[in-house]
Amino acid sequence: MSVISYIVLYLTIVNLAGFFIMGIDKLRARKRAFRIPESTLFVIALMGGSLGTTIGMHLFHHKTRHWYFLYGMPAILFLQIAIVALLIYSPIQFAFL
Repeated sequence: MSVISYIVLYLTIVNLAGFFIMGIDKLRARKRAFRIPESTLFVIALMGGSLGTTIGMHLFHHKTRHWYFLYGMPAILFLQIAIVALLIYSPIQFAFL
């Protein structure tokens, strides 16, 4: 497998994890059970799962009343997209791209 394949696999897994963790936390919130800490949700987003957590947040209507989630998750996603674009279009050559 190439490096790009590993990166795509990693991002797929971490985004699916973010999506499902948002759904699980919403289920636990309805049942008033033990919740997943908000810091864990942000760590997953920072690790590359911001797309999955943002989609999960809106699909499950979870954490949408908290401004730091409503604006923070899309901001993390935007920054991650900007970093990838800078890496791709930078004048520095990367061996794996």
